[in-house]
Amino acid sequence: MKITVLALEHVFDTGLATVLDALDTANELARVTGMSTPGFEVTVVGVRQQVHTARGLQIPVRDVCEAPTPEWVIVPALGYKMPDQLVPGLSNDDIVDALPVLRAWAKDGARIAAACTGTFVLAESGLLDGHEATTTWWLSPLFRQRYSDVQLDAHRIVVPSGAVLTAGAALSHLDLTLWLIRQNSPELAMLAAKYLVFDTRPSQSAYAISDHLAHADPLVERFDRWARERLDTSITLDAAADALATSKRTLSRRLNEVLGKTPIEYIQDLRIERAIHLLKTSKHSVDHIAEQVGYADGVTLRTLLRRRIGKGVREIRMP
Repeated sequence: MKITVLALEHVFDTGLATVLDALDTANELARVTGMSTPGFEVTVVGVRQQVHTARGLQIPVRDVCEAPTPEWVIVPALGYKMPDQLVPGLSNDDIVDALPVLRAWAKDGARIAAACTGTFVLAESGLLDGHEATTTWWLSPLFRQRYSDVQLDAHRIVVPSGAVLTAGAALSHLDLTLWLIRQNSPELAMLAAKYLVFDTRPSQSAYAISDHLAHADPLVERFDRWARERLDTSITLDAAADALATSKRTLSRRLNEVLGKTPIEYIQDLRIERAIHLLKTSKHSVDHIAEQVGYADGVTLRTLLRRRIGKGVREIRMP
């Protein structure tokens, strides 16, 4: 598998290193175990002769024009972590010049992958339009506002969709790379994960901080505050709209625009978030915690936890 890693100026150090180290580990494990797999030919390229990471380290890169035709292109994250840094950063010459290169690779049949804030670069190119995708959970409101033609599902860690592949926040670079290794050899991907001491994570939901997301909009923030105070009660959309002096339609629309969720879905997120906190910090029974977060019984809570974050009560309570 010929993989080109596109290193852009201000690339996230950990993201770039994770991709390269995981692929190198897979190649070495295949060699020492005699595993029958084609392996990975990795080339790091840039649109400039010199590329520096967010930490200021210089990355040796080949010019994109001299690199072999890739089967896959990986765009690691940029080192911009918050919207006030990321938005202007997307206008940098390095990124602007990379967009037609990405489109040309895709036109020639290459498949394109990106993780964390690298998904914003991929979205800027237009290659995500009409596709499902994920992104950094805390930047999902910004992503939704900028790229309305992308079907965003920020719950998921890795989302393959047609010829594009996206992964969530920061260390999901490893999830993305193992997904690619798995396409070559499931056995090798499993072995690499063991050597890297890595467990598969089906969702970002367990890591998302709802309060952080809610601050993206004043009405959503007020709804968040109001709902948190009533999680142990029966919450209705009528009551929420009346309390916030708005209409049900307006509240639903704003939540969808900012979070991509209905009010009921967001309330469920808050209940799951609080339940996880209580499971980790108290010795209350599951039935008692379910009652505190508005569910009828522990069975319902257990089912939702397994469905939403892929973990059971015992796993969550493990120190």
